[in-house]
Amino acid sequence: GGRLRLEIGETLDIGQHQGRELIALDDALQELAAVDPRRARVVELRFFGGLSVKETAEVVHVSGDTVMRDWQVARAWLRKEIARHT
Repeated sequence: GGRLRLEIGETLDIGQHQGRELIALDDALQELAAVDPRRARVVELRFFGGLSVKETAEVVHVSGDTVMRDWQVARAWLRKEIARHT
C-alpha cells in the first residue's frame, strides 16, 4: 500500500497535512483497540511491523484467513474514522 519505509537514522519530515492524518490514524487505532483489540493488533503488526499474513497469524494465534478478514474490516473501519476526524 502507501507505506513509507525509512532506514534507521533517516529524518522523517512530516508536513502539517500528514501530521493531522497521522494523529487521526493514531486516534482511530486507539479507538479500534478499545472495541476490538485483535483487529487493532493485526493492523499494528501488518502496517507498522510489516509482517506477512502468515507471520501475523502466528503472532496472534489465528488462521491466515482470520487475519485477512480482520485486516480488511479494520482498514475499512480506520478509513471511515480517519475521514471523520480530518
